[in-house]
Amino acid sequence: MSFNKEDIKKRMEASVEALRHEFSGLRTGRASTAMLDTITVEVYGSRMPILQVGSISVPEPRLLTVQVWDTGAVKAVEKAIRDANLGLNPQADGNLVRVPVPELNQERRKELVKVAGGYAESGRVAVRNIRRDGMETLKKLKDTMGEDENKRLADEVQKITDTHIQKIDTMLAEKEKDIMTV
Repeated sequence: MSFNKEDIKKRMEASVEALRHEFSGLRTGRASTAMLDTITVEVYGSRMPILQVGSISVPEPRLLTVQVWDTGAVKAVEKAIRDANLGLNPQADGNLVRVPVPELNQERRKELVKVAGGYAESGRVAVRNIRRDGMETLKKLKDTMGEDENKRLADEVQKITDTHIQKIDTMLAEKEKDIMTV
């Protein structure tokens, strides 16, 4: 068993990236293809990302369209978008699913800020779990390395954790500002 500080750093960075991806799916009043990226569709007996059943485009600032490749999947795409809790009401038109993006009211903005906060908390928990794994590894290796070395590495893991938690907090503040800006 060995201790790899770089592995911990990479795993925490991956958690921050996952949060960035989640945030891209939260809408801010403007249509963006990223709004639908996190949606999975129940088709062919399994769940697939929406990008694997159709192509998403933004023909107008307040409209998204999903060109579904298989006619049989149109209803499933429509249902997945409706069930994604994004406040969107898709309408099917042949193989094309039109998704009008309504203006955000203050109440909906506050709801989206809460959702963003939940995503951020999940990101913080993921980072803390990675920290815990690193600290447990250090505890197991305490006998094979000096106490000073163990303490130094534990302090480094804590610094890396603090840095990543700060990144998450900064991203959340930016997203909240973005959502609340009219």
